[in-house]
Amino acid sequence: MTLSLAARDPETGAFGIVICSSSPAVAARCAHPRAGVGVVASQNITNPALGPAILDLLAGGANAETALKSALAQEKYPDHRQLTVVDTQGNTAVHSGAHSLGVHAHAQGDGAVAAGNLLADESVIAALLSGYAESGSDTFEERLLDGLDAALDAGGEAGPVHSAGLLVVDDVLWPVTDLRVDFAEEPLADLAALWQIWQPQKNDYRMRGVDPTRAPSYGVPGDL
Repeated sequence: MTLSLAARDPETGAFGIVICSSSPAVAARCAHPRAGVGVVASQNITNPALGPAILDLLAGGANAETALKSALAQEKYPDHRQLTVVDTQGNTAVHSGAHSLGVHAHAQGDGAVAAGNLLADESVIAALLSGYAESGSDTFEERLLDGLDAALDAGGEAGPVHSAGLLVVDDVLWPVTDLRVDFAEEPLADLAALWQIWQPQKNDYRMRGVDPTRAPSYGVPGDL
């Protein structure tokens, strides 16, 4: 039903996640990045509360593995949850419960972790991680998307994908990239198209929040 890649950009310290699913609005429920703290994917039979709970533990000084274990110790149904975590040091942790749906797998890399369930094949997750790690793209977001493309080329999910999301947090409290396709026939193509629109404006919108006196015009009717 869901596959995701969570990572820390070693060049900037930004955290990001790319995710897709056959169910609607996957990013709203399963993707949890927090600037200066870490990133969590809470998926499978999703408990969205686990994302903020793990991030709070990371913010309190726990590393990825400790935060994950502590949250699972308080979770009533850990065998039904699939979770991934990346912390500020690039440490990763992952949990795929015994009742993870269908063909499921996870893989950990250098500052990145991938996981999925109801997959076409277990090799999809290895492809997701290697597609990101081996990407030569210039931006963090594009490297995350390259990972997702590699996973789809390897078979992706067992069923049709209907929603997708790409979130990145960096040096401000809000996401510098937060792109979502909540339900569509071709959500991954739509997500890639959204990134092409967002990329040239990303830094402008960041600046509008930081210092509107230095921000460029909005480029809309009535904006002088």
